[in-house]
Amino acid sequence: MMTQPHLVYFADPMCSWCWGFAPVINAIRGRYGERLPVRLIVGGLRPGTTEPMDEAAKARTRGHWEHVRNASGQPFDFSFFDRARFVYDTEPACRALVVARRRSMADAFDLLAAIQRAFYTGNEDVTNPVVLAGIAARLGFNANQFRDTLCSDELGAETWQDFAITQQAGITGFPTLIASSGTEHEYALVTEGFQPAARLVPALGRWLGDTSLSGAAALAG
Repeated sequence: MMTQPHLVYFADPMCSWCWGFAPVINAIRGRYGERLPVRLIVGGLRPGTTEPMDEAAKARTRGHWEHVRNASGQPFDFSFFDRARFVYDTEPACRALVVARRRSMADAFDLLAAIQRAFYTGNEDVTNPVVLAGIAARLGFNANQFRDTLCSDELGAETWQDFAITQQAGITGFPTLIASSGTEHEYALVTEGFQPAARLVPALGRWLGDTSLSGAAALAG
């Protein structure tokens, strides 16, 4: 357990609102660095999905993407919706982040950003382990080793442990950011859902001035 103030970020690389929130979490990490480290836990938006998207699912997802684009300004490649029989299984991409996190939390965040860009702006199939290994290779991972680890039972169990932590914490949506003063086993909600950096970055700075959980909880109001 960390003994200093820190944040825990629950996210899924195939969650469009997490893509919208990407500049915000980057701004937080860039502004506070080691003063306020951020731990990434993969939430598991739709792990183990086996049914291809039908037209109704595509319409719902497209609506989400449009809302995220309008709220955040993040770019999207809407040619994704021309795909036939796409299975929106978020487990492989979550597994990839767990592989990267074994090396370092910074690597996990770098890979999160790379997977999000590949999926949302490059229309790459990030449910495919070979594609994921190729994205990781751009960040200096060995593609073959990464793919083998990604597909291992041990890595799968570690990933599902993250999903269990998410459920046990009562997290029902992504992105969710919580704060800890580092002195107790209690956490306070910072945000559940998208909020702009202009609101969260200065509010976290004020909280760091006293590191009280009540101060962190006020951010979500």
